[in-house]
Amino acid sequence: MTSEATKTKEQSILLIHGPNLNLLGTREPEKYGKETMSDIEQKAQKQCSELGLGFDAFQSNHEGALIDRIHAARADGTAAIVINAGAYTHTSVALRDALSSVPVPFIEVHVSLDFTSTISNVHARELFRHHSYLSDIAKGVIVGLGSFGYTAAISFIANKLASGGFA
Repeated sequence: MTSEATKTKEQSILLIHGPNLNLLGTREPEKYGKETMSDIEQKAQKQCSELGLGFDAFQSNHEGALIDRIHAARADGTAAIVINAGAYTHTSVALRDALSSVPVPFIEVHVSLDFTSTISNVHARELFRHHSYLSDIAKGVIVGLGSFGYTAAISFIANKLASGGFA
């Protein structure tokens, strides 16, 4: 999904989905809910449009492709990134380095799409998922709010941009 041409590049949000998030809605729906990645992107597109922001979304199961897209944000005018890095959150120093190398603030989001499930909270899962290579360099971390985590991240970014940006 790509932002409308009428939106300014300087006010555009990039939503990045990591590995296996393309399976949302079909992968273990009893744990992750029935909402798809496309559903999330459509809601985010609508929210950004209502806020006067451009929007782009990218998903890959491949670490290098995610890194390449983050690097592209350096030159394409992306104002902020919302990222659910999936399992790479807990394993990828390379993804951390990519996010550190671009002058674009980001919000780290972790969700399941089932508000009744503790699986949406990475801290309620396996011990190896308790560590994030991204959290300490993120402008914010949203955990355990289901798909509302994306809405909250976009709202936070919009407020920051409207008040002069990230410091």
